[in-house]
Amino acid sequence: MSDLYPAKANAAHAPRSRRLSYISPAASSAAAPNPSYRRRKGTSPPPPSAAATATVLTSPPKPVEQQETEEHLVDTSTNNVSATRVTTARTSRPSDAPRSSRPRRRPTASLQAAFCNALEEAINTFVDPPVLRPSVDPRHVLSANFAPVDELPPTPCPVVRGVIPRCLAGGAYIRNGPNPQHLPRGPHHLFDGDGMLHSLLLPTAPDSDPVLCSRYVQTYKYIVERNAGEPVLPNVFSGFHGLAGMARGAVTAARVLTGQTNPMEGVGLANTSLAVFGGRLYALGESDLPYAVRVDPATGEVTTLGRCDFGGRLSMGMTAHPKKDPITGELFAFRYGPMPPFVTYFRFDPAGNKGADVPIFSVKQPSFLHDFAVTEHYAIFPEIQIVMNPMGMVVGGGSPVGADPGMVPRLGVIPKYAADESEMRWLEVPGFNMMHSVNAWEEAGGEEIVMVAPNILSIEHTLERMELIHASVELVRINLRTGNVTRTPLAAANLDFGVINPGCLGRRNRYGYFGVGNPMPKIGGVAKLDFDRAGHGDCTVARRGFGPGCFAGEPFFVPDDVEGNGDEDDGYVVCYVHDEGTGDNRFVVMDAQAPELDIVAEVQLPSRVPHGFHGLFVTQAELRSQHQ
Repeated sequence: MSDLYPAKANAAHAPRSRRLSYISPAASSAAAPNPSYRRRKGTSPPPPSAAATATVLTSPPKPVEQQETEEHLVDTSTNNVSATRVTTARTSRPSDAPRSSRPRRRPTASLQAAFCNALEEAINTFVDPPVLRPSVDPRHVLSANFAPVDELPPTPCPVVRGVIPRCLAGGAYIRNGPNPQHLPRGPHHLFDGDGMLHSLLLPTAPDSDPVLCSRYVQTYKYIVERNAGEPVLPNVFSGFHGLAGMARGAVTAARVLTGQTNPMEGVGLANTSLAVFGGRLYALGESDLPYAVRVDPATGEVTTLGRCDFGGRLSMGMTAHPKKDPITGELFAFRYGPMPPFVTYFRFDPAGNKGADVPIFSVKQPSFLHDFAVTEHYAIFPEIQIVMNPMGMVVGGGSPVGADPGMVPRLGVIPKYAADESEMRWLEVPGFNMMHSVNAWEEAGGEEIVMVAPNILSIEHTLERMELIHASVELVRINLRTGNVTRTPLAAANLDFGVINPGCLGRRNRYGYFGVGNPMPKIGGVAKLDFDRAGHGDCTVARRGFGPGCFAGEPFFVPDDVEGNGDEDDGYVVCYVHDEGTGDNRFVVMDAQAPELDIVAEVQLPSRVPHGFHGLFVTQAELRSQHQ
């Protein structure tokens, strides 16, 4: 219960401004920054100017010491970015510093906003109090290392063990994840948090320090709620449930009709993953368009450039798991939704230009299609037992998204360059619920598709009681001639968040690296599987645990293209690790070929990185080639 109350500031944080905290006093004290950390001079800015003027995207960013609130809608003809750019005054306070119980000054709410706020308060108090549903009670959901943190300006971090490999030099490891900007009024699901990017820029010189920067993705939702000083848009995954969901829907409609929000500007969080294509870095969340962001290759500063519709050719949303072909440079993606066509497939050329939509009308009902797979010639879509049923909230008093145990999962295979769905083929695969794909390729002269993916064995817990999820990694063979589908388990452990050498995507590969759920979504270690051992027992060939009370997130594989020998597994596995006992936070680099995934380098982080979702490593060349 201590996490429900504001934490007291310890001496290390006392001089800095403070805000309401979800962090327990013990965790806050343990995570205090080491005085030996070098900080940028003059990072305490003046208060935001009330008369801040707008600038265009092509203007050079202001130094972080001088940034003030800016809002500007732009539509540049050269980069097809339709954006809302907002930068805020930033402080040098570490992002895990306690947020004070002293209330911040909020803008005066309009009469319409005050009325809607009162209705929401009544719903959360009398109709759907979070205490009745522990799985969405903020006191539980936002505790320990799931608690949100403040933004962190570019801050040097010492290398405390080993040496950063040369193949990482000048690049940045960036992890995306949920980080609520405000204390939720009512129920809150982990998926409902605002997106925050935690970027570690690695130095090119051995005598320089890595630089950590944590910034919110400045989505439309984030901007509206930042300006209001409180939550405005509803929590989709936790708020729309039964009678309370209908009531919250009415409040949301009232906010739209009174001009408090405009859903056409975006409703997403950009909190799930990232992708690099067409000379840009994007923060992704499947309920909205991609948001272009930029990491400064010199300072490490992270900036939101804007929401992108690619010249008006992309609407509604895009998957958070697009697939970039390492040979052609093309990006393959899709969107899904509650209205027909429930799935739409499309692709981008290497320059980032979007191609034509391919609607998939053979999907008979809307399902939660989070990920897919591609081979050299095919795209594979899973239809799983998590479905969208908005009427279920009205008629059955349930949630608009939930598990349907009576549905038979299917896999749909379509040529990767199809102009329509005429060649789409659906195959029933009972009991196979794929949330994430790892890789897929073709064998037997193109007659067979082989796919590796974790199968969620307890699909009913995906949206509630996530700690009960168990994922079994399987190798799936699809015979395109006969239609037969066979499945082979590769390991008994609870494994998900699998990654491979990105240069092997869509082609046959041998090794995958997986997070070990302890329980999900907390990752207690990393396991390396050898796919060539399929059918011969457990395929785990290397494993590293992070120790008692130590948890990481999704691992990421970085190939050694500088000193490596060209083997598929010649490289490094990287991730952030948090020690719940000491509050210690580190960036860990592991040798991907070592039998125990030996740690070759560690960076001490000045602040906590909450548990999140997906990340990637952006090379020095990719950082330098980013469009402004």
